[in-house]
Amino acid sequence: RAAWDAWKAAEAERDTAADASAAARADETYLRDALDQLERLDPQADEEAALIAERSRLMNSEKLIEALNGAAETLTGQVPVDDALRTAQRQVERARDMAPDLIDPLLAAIERAAIEVEEARSQLEQAGAEVTGEPGRLETVDDRLFALRDAARKHRVEITALPVLRRDLADRLSMIEDQGDLIAKLDKRVAETAAAYRSAAGALSASRRAAARTMDAAVAQELQPLKLEKARFFTRIDELESDGWSRDGIDRVRFEVATNPGAQPGPIAKIASGGELSRFTLALKMVLSRTGEAPTLIFDEVDSGIGGATAAAVGERLGRLGDGRQILVVTHSPQVAARGSHHWRVMKAAAGDGAVTEVSELDADARREEIARMLAGHDVTEEARAAARVLIAGGAA
Repeated sequence: RAAWDAWKAAEAERDTAADASAAARADETYLRDALDQLERLDPQADEEAALIAERSRLMNSEKLIEALNGAAETLTGQVPVDDALRTAQRQVERARDMAPDLIDPLLAAIERAAIEVEEARSQLEQAGAEVTGEPGRLETVDDRLFALRDAARKHRVEITALPVLRRDLADRLSMIEDQGDLIAKLDKRVAETAAAYRSAAGALSASRRAAARTMDAAVAQELQPLKLEKARFFTRIDELESDGWSRDGIDRVRFEVATNPGAQPGPIAKIASGGELSRFTLALKMVLSRTGEAPTLIFDEVDSGIGGATAAAVGERLGRLGDGRQILVVTHSPQVAARGSHHWRVMKAAAGDGAVTEVSELDADARREEIARMLAGHDVTEEARAAARVLIAGGAA
């Protein structure tokens, strides 16, 4: 059973992985096309914001250029600011010897101003170049924005999520490529667990066949005392097709009997009569009780369809069973009842609109009287009572 469970668990895991792989492969073409498009598009983080800002600049380039040019003209007008600063520097330097502690900070400030003016001029030139840009740059930016927005709309994500989507698609394709190795490993595991089950089931089958031979021989020894000396009992074990295997192994086990000499054995339930079936069952119980651990066995009318010496033989076998465990027997046979150590009489009677079942424990006298009634019928005779005493004495012996 453990080997079967391991095998079926491995099959279920393999089948689940195979289904997932099949579903993924059904999307493989889409995944490859989508990833190829995103690879060519190559979206970058925060690219949209940068493009929008650039587009705004390019659309307002004329006004920006006008403002930048005005600022540049101011710095480089009839009296350029840097020239004015140098003139101011020379004028202040002439007075340095008269008050150096006052003049030196002024010279340093003028020097810083000159440097800042030069930096401002350089940035104005750079900004002008950027605003002017290459010809057709605005169209290029518009096209790029449109391509990014179209891809985002197609995949139902934000533009900022396109780089993440690109990685996800690549990961899914990688999983598809790795899935083949995984399924191969799972197939190997299925084969290993199936072999382990087959080995365990084969060992179980061999044990069953050995046990069946032992049990058949033991049952055969029980049949003669039960007046079935001409009957034969067989345990038939057939190996099933693989679709019939289960947690209990690869076998179908059936009890077969032949009740007449020369007759072919067949299923016990079809071949044996009611009385024969009861005795075969008792013979099996006798054999199995030697290895079973059940403390109590219950026989419900095991003497059905038999009487006389056969019923006495059944009673004797039940008595032997009772030597080692508790036996409860429901019986209509005086020969069987006489073997019991304790007796209860079970009677059903009408009560109003229903029925009442009454169970009464019998003492020694009541026990003898009941067995006599079972022998004689409605009118209990002294001969029946005497026969009851003989049966009870024989059972006690």
